[in-house]
Amino acid sequence: MARPHSSSPPVAPAALADMLRASEAVIEHAIQKKTEGKQRLQEGMGYAVLGGGKRIRSQLILATTAMLDAAQTKYATRVAASYECLHAYSLVHDDLPAMDDAQMRRGKPSCHIAFDEATAILIGDALQTLAFHILADPMTHPDAETRTRLILDLTTAAGVEGMAGGQMLDMLAVENDFDLATTRDLQAKKTGALIRAAMRAGGHITGSDGETLACLTAVGEAIGAAFQIADDVLDEVGEAATLGKPVSQDKPAHKATLVAHLGLEAAGEEARGLVASAEMHLGRVKEINPQADGVWGEYLSALFDYVVRREK
Repeated sequence: MARPHSSSPPVAPAALADMLRASEAVIEHAIQKKTEGKQRLQEGMGYAVLGGGKRIRSQLILATTAMLDAAQTKYATRVAASYECLHAYSLVHDDLPAMDDAQMRRGKPSCHIAFDEATAILIGDALQTLAFHILADPMTHPDAETRTRLILDLTTAAGVEGMAGGQMLDMLAVENDFDLATTRDLQAKKTGALIRAAMRAGGHITGSDGETLACLTAVGEAIGAAFQIADDVLDEVGEAATLGKPVSQDKPAHKATLVAHLGLEAAGEEARGLVASAEMHLGRVKEINPQADGVWGEYLSALFDYVVRREK
């Protein structure tokens, strides 16, 4: 598959669209099942998680699983659904007035604007718990140990050593001058942890060995860091209409970013270096697993490139 250097999303294997639809169907069914008689909460959960976003984390899970063992993608669709629920919860809560006070998300009013602040808090709470409910369900994988590993990785990515801890650092950065090392740690927690876990999920689903998991972890760490740099660059030079959310927010809010530390050009160069590192580790995964599907491997490489070249 050709890999043009483009800001447009890469052309995906045809099966990916079907898998993404199947993953959304898991969420739709779970929302309806778990919120019967609670229409406002159900509506808000769907508003937050369905029909928008780049689905980068889902794509990483699905493509990695398909590359390593296509027969396991039926499980990957459910794992991807859980990640979308958790990611959506984090966005709902990040947008709240007490956090980033963002009015727009994915090109439409944020949850607390479309509903109200209290409902938005409950929407986020419900989506977070739904993520773990999906992972714990035997339908997600027949092996209980695999489900436990998936849950452990996602809880790590969501908690003090992940998104929650990163958000706390992000809030503290407003009144503190964080050095470069602390800023990297902040971003590795707030954004990188969930992307790292998404890459590892494909390894868990397919029963990969320790060396493969270590390489997938390294891929996820590199892409997570590159993704956040790209976000920071877009906040500086992007357009709100394209991004579907406000821009030029980081500098006035005294946010800790690599763009602030390094400047636009050097930050972009670092992001490209991170993608090269991810490519190297992905190549090692292919060497360890000679059965790996080359088409899906190429798609992952193209997706990595898109992470740093995207315009939204």
